[in-house]
Amino acid sequence: MTDLNGKTVAFLLTDGYEDSELTSPWQAVTDAGARAHLVSPATGSVTGKKGHEQAVDVAVASADAASYDALVLPGGVVNADHLRMDNASVAFARDFFSQHKPVGVICHGAWILIEAGAVEGRTLTSYPSLKTDLSNAGARWVDEEVVVDQGLVSSRTPDDLPAFNAKVVEEIAEGTHAGQTL
Repeated sequence: MTDLNGKTVAFLLTDGYEDSELTSPWQAVTDAGARAHLVSPATGSVTGKKGHEQAVDVAVASADAASYDALVLPGGVVNADHLRMDNASVAFARDFFSQHKPVGVICHGAWILIEAGAVEGRTLTSYPSLKTDLSNAGARWVDEEVVVDQGLVSSRTPDDLPAFNAKVVEEIAEGTHAGQTL
């Protein structure tokens, strides 16, 4: 098993996230030894589409990407739509690319990366309805279970979580990636 001891992973989300896209990667990184923090524009706790509730550890307005080794962006239409309209969330996500740190994104989570200007020239996948959005933002969209592009890990749906989790843990273990940039 890959060892993530001493690493801290930020999960950026708000209400309306896809429950398993938080809980499954969270379990994967913590099982590998990392600490996970839920970062959100919401306060108190956030609730997923299917009712999973989790406490917010850090308000995104006061979060600093320099304090984390990686970022995971769960999907869910409502979650992703609200995050891409939140300036602090977009800036927080953008900072991981500026610092060359691994980012995992699944389903509709790619919307925030479009808003952050982080997909141009990159190859990634997402929920199929984002294909045109990503292509229009300059990305090369592919329909694959998991795609890794210089520290950016992407997947389509909860069905892809086993492959997504394995690659997210692997990329976090590798550390920074020179090609992970804006």
